[in-house]
Amino acid sequence: MLAETGGRTATVERKTKETEVFVSLDLDGTGDYDVDTGIGFLDHMLEQLSRHSLIDLKVRAEGDLHIDFHHTTEDTGIVIGEAVRRALGDLKGIRRYASALIPMDETLTRCAIDVSGRPYLIWKVNFTKPKLGDMDTELFREWFQAFAFNAGITLHMENIYGENNHHIVESCFKSLARSLRDALEIDPRKADAIPSTKGMLGT
Repeated sequence: MLAETGGRTATVERKTKETEVFVSLDLDGTGDYDVDTGIGFLDHMLEQLSRHSLIDLKVRAEGDLHIDFHHTTEDTGIVIGEAVRRALGDLKGIRRYASALIPMDETLTRCAIDVSGRPYLIWKVNFTKPKLGDMDTELFREWFQAFAFNAGITLHMENIYGENNHHIVESCFKSLARSLRDALEIDPRKADAIPSTKGMLGT
């Protein structure tokens, strides 16, 4: 995996026999996005992630879609997560914790995160159908897990209620986006400090 960083930006490339993924992002952006994974619904979700987190995001992915969408979905989560981790550097000055409660019509979803360098995922999201269009709904958990573990984020995601599977998924991405926007923001009262009594994060 090749990476470049500077300021709170990062560019990461990952090439395997299954996928080639390129991600460039700016944590202090305005929510500009340019996304092409070859999976229309995933593109739509990553655009939501960018717009509502204010993270500028460029994604290019080519994968073995003739097999299924699994490798491309998971590897996109891996590389975006890795780019976030690299852009954060030593985690100095961030607010670290955040949560968001996002309604979308009949759906309500809650996300809580700790940007601690200690990855974990709690996923309490159920779907009533195995697919959204051509995409397997089980792949959304794979994306969130790949993202959380490579970003070094403790991520708790819970769909409290909802009926429409599109709304459920979209509210998950939007609640993550709003949580990232708050947690990754530099706290002006502690801009030079690691947000931990240990003086370090990640262990």
